[in-house]
Amino acid sequence: MFRICNLAAAYFVLILFTCISAAGAAESSTGTYNVLNHGVKGDGETLNTRAINTVISECSESGGGTVIFPAGTYVSGTIVLKSNVTLHIGNGAVIKGSGNIDHYGAGGLMKALIVINDAENVAITGMGIIDANGDAFMDMTKVKLVEPASADYDTKFTRQGADYMSEKFGTEHGPVLPKDRPHPTLEINNCTNFLLRDVTIKNTPAWAIRLIDSEYADFIGFDIINDPLIPNSDGIHCTSSRVVHISDFHFEGGDDAIIVTGFGDPDKIAENVTVSNCTLNSRSAGIRVGYGDSHIRNCVFENLVIYGSNRGLGVFVRDSGSVENILFSNITIKTGMYKGHWWGNAEPIHVSVAPQYKDTKLAHMKNIRFANIVAESENGIVVHGWENSIIEDVVFDNIKLRITNSPINDSYGGNIDLRPTHVMERAVFKHDIPGIYCTLVDGIRISDFQLEWEEPVHRFFSHGIECEDFENLVIDGFSGRQAHTSGTGSVISLKNGKTATIRNCFAAERSGTFLTLSNVSDQRLFVNNDIGNAQKAFGSEAPAFKMSGNLGAE
Repeated sequence: MFRICNLAAAYFVLILFTCISAAGAAESSTGTYNVLNHGVKGDGETLNTRAINTVISECSESGGGTVIFPAGTYVSGTIVLKSNVTLHIGNGAVIKGSGNIDHYGAGGLMKALIVINDAENVAITGMGIIDANGDAFMDMTKVKLVEPASADYDTKFTRQGADYMSEKFGTEHGPVLPKDRPHPTLEINNCTNFLLRDVTIKNTPAWAIRLIDSEYADFIGFDIINDPLIPNSDGIHCTSSRVVHISDFHFEGGDDAIIVTGFGDPDKIAENVTVSNCTLNSRSAGIRVGYGDSHIRNCVFENLVIYGSNRGLGVFVRDSGSVENILFSNITIKTGMYKGHWWGNAEPIHVSVAPQYKDTKLAHMKNIRFANIVAESENGIVVHGWENSIIEDVVFDNIKLRITNSPINDSYGGNIDLRPTHVMERAVFKHDIPGIYCTLVDGIRISDFQLEWEEPVHRFFSHGIECEDFENLVIDGFSGRQAHTSGTGSVISLKNGKTATIRNCFAAERSGTFLTLSNVSDQRLFVNNDIGNAQKAFGSEAPAFKMSGNLGAE
């Protein structure tokens, strides 16, 4: 009897081994690897880092294929994806980052949850979830405060002085205090042919995705859902990468949503990036282009909805990398100011140049286009160049802007935010707010621009359009007025400029002085303007434009 039992047991083990071998052979032949057949457990408790990395390596070394995560919750530290591998996260499947920082770091430039280094033909697909467990790396009960030694602005230059960003105005918008945290959730470094499709990434403790020095990358039909209180929980950083497509993407989080930068290999160029059909809700910019020493060029952003954000569209030069040929079109924007240490002051559009460091050799910015944009914001549009890096060739075409009141205007409003820059007097500084403010710009065209103000208008709002230190300005088809109807401010205010044309403009009801000039030379045309609603056509300085076809002019 004992012998029979042993024989039966041996026979069972042989059958089991044969089945497992057959399953492995079947996986190998079809190129599919179910992680449950390789010691990975979807019980939400077991740490699977080693087992997951083992099956990925086996798949890659066998010529490639698909590593499948069926329904379940798979806890892991850093996962290293390799060439010719698709990570498929099925319906009901969750890859959840470990809450222990010691479980991260192997194989990546930083402490990422998923790392892809020096690889090609890699994909992450499926309707499942990557949960980065961000709450585990935050003190959600405390607010991240600005320490004097690391402050990126000086309160003495702000409108509010020492009260700027004071806790006494409230801390409910965060950001909360981070601990030592993994960063980013997905890192793609020096890769060719990458695809992310359908997956939801959530609760990241810092940046969700960083694409570095790579080419041919597609991000399609996916979501990033983060707690907006968590600082630096950006969406996608495309760094020194080329031929990148992002579409059908939804983002919520506590920093910029989609970013194109030049922080990678300075010999590479960030170029040929397209972004379309996205909805973006950010504590900073919906779109940010700029920073770094790699050049950035030839990027298109279209068919976007940006809402609940601290800044809509941002284009920046802060280092030695240039920015040129950037197009934005068919976009709706709704921005507002937030309490706490967030960059931006509710500008719907912000374009600026400023040196980030003392030894920065600033690059140039040119050929920036904005078209077919409807915006509602608590601030105006800002275009701010620098003395040794004038912004060149900016176009605003068919823009409708409605400026609304903010409940925190007294504590945060009436400032221009140019961070990051080492020049503290321009990091965050007091300035009255027009509908569009342009300075240190050569070649700016504003056409078919409609401006409205919500009543009552706060005291620091000013002109409809204000341009100073400019060359080659064309305002064509502006409809609007100054902020206040009491006589302060002008519909258009020009100062210290050269070569200006104003035509086909319409002064809205209750307009004050239509045009104020100060030290503007080479005045070209003032034609076909309807200024009948203006109390006064011109300010104290007599204009020298060639004039014809104007209605209501003095």
